[in-house]
Amino acid sequence: MKLRICTLTLLFCQLFSIQAQQKTNIIYILVDDLGYGDLGCYGQQKILTPEIDKMASEGMKFTQHYAGSTVCGPSRASLLTGLHTGHSPVRGNPLWTFTGNPVDMPRSQVTVAKELKRAGYTTGIIGKWGMAEADLESMPLNQGFDYFYGYRKHKEAHHYYPDILWENNDPFHPKGNDGYNTEGQFSHDSFTSKALQFIQQNAETPFFLYLAYTIPHLELSVPEDSKVPYKNLGWLNGESGGDDGSSNVTYAGMISRMDRDIGRLLDRLNKLGIADNTLVIFTSDNGPEFDKGFFDSNGPLRGKKRDLYEGGVRIPFIAYWPKHIKSGSTSDHISAFWDFFPTACELAGVEPSIQTDGISYLPTLLGGKQPKHDYLYWEINVHEGPIQAVRKGQWKAVKFYDKPIELYNLNKDIGEKNNIAESNPKKARQLMKLIESARTDNPAFKLEPHPRISDR
Repeated sequence: MKLRICTLTLLFCQLFSIQAQQKTNIIYILVDDLGYGDLGCYGQQKILTPEIDKMASEGMKFTQHYAGSTVCGPSRASLLTGLHTGHSPVRGNPLWTFTGNPVDMPRSQVTVAKELKRAGYTTGIIGKWGMAEADLESMPLNQGFDYFYGYRKHKEAHHYYPDILWENNDPFHPKGNDGYNTEGQFSHDSFTSKALQFIQQNAETPFFLYLAYTIPHLELSVPEDSKVPYKNLGWLNGESGGDDGSSNVTYAGMISRMDRDIGRLLDRLNKLGIADNTLVIFTSDNGPEFDKGFFDSNGPLRGKKRDLYEGGVRIPFIAYWPKHIKSGSTSDHISAFWDFFPTACELAGVEPSIQTDGISYLPTLLGGKQPKHDYLYWEINVHEGPIQAVRKGQWKAVKFYDKPIELYNLNKDIGEKNNIAESNPKKARQLMKLIESARTDNPAFKLEPHPRISDR
């Protein structure tokens, strides 16, 4: 009798394990300030990114994917909540509020991590959080994550040899770190090590890893071994423009180091035998900041970080999922950060418990019929005053505070060089109505100029 009970228990455990493993693991790799043109598979000629290029050649490359915002904080909030910046609780960086106080992600906010945890996933974030600036109420463990290792605040994440990092709810000081002399533990390396551990420890259960790398955000810093491939290319002789070339060498080295470590992550999935059951997404939180033209980081696009022109919000996006995504495929599906929430829920087999602004792009990944957005919307308040933008099909409108609306046809003018609002007044009015109706009021993020725009 005891033997029979033990046998039935074993069979039940095996069945449970098989059922659990049928749920797709999700790794979402979000890098910081990487431009649309910073990768070889998107046209980069100088920076070596062989691992990500291989990921694209074996997966799917999106050509019209958009960040949640043109700066870090609101972009990440959009990713986590499934809401664009007209509805999201966080619409600007920490000090960009009318109160002067940071607005954190409310503890009560439903996040994609909470939804996946509800679906039986083990959830972790490694890297940059930035959603708990004021206090610890909005730390990752209160937002659906089982594990956190990394930067709590934005400013802390501007340094690669930081004085302070966090593990779960506990701060610690990395031993031997000296940011001024770039000595100690390079934070990116520790994030990669922790990510590999997380994957290893959770390989037999469904997991969600949000890997929020800080490369290539300023400050420019990388260990010397990652600079070596770029030191004999003439850049240090002034041919790079702007300075003696050392900054460009460092920038390229940072991206190549990140590329190398993404290759290590994919190798680990293969060695564990879970690559076919793991969707890996690679993207950036907004457009580039550092490049002055040498790398052509924004590719054919106008603008960069802090702009709502394409260069500020259109970003590289690669999805890798062996045996599910057609190898070497490219998609022009118009999608955005707020689509990840419903996509993850669909993968996990749960209905979103809140209404989002997103549409699952799982049909695109699997080669099926894809529902489309009626429009995409962004807003940001920067030095020029608030800016709003909307995209509807081939049309893109940008509205600066107290200035006439600008209109562009992206099918004919991807670089947004020709404002055609005057020659297309009906279309301009249509998009202006969308801009006016797409948002809800938020007293912390008013659509009027204010002087508190100082945080990167």
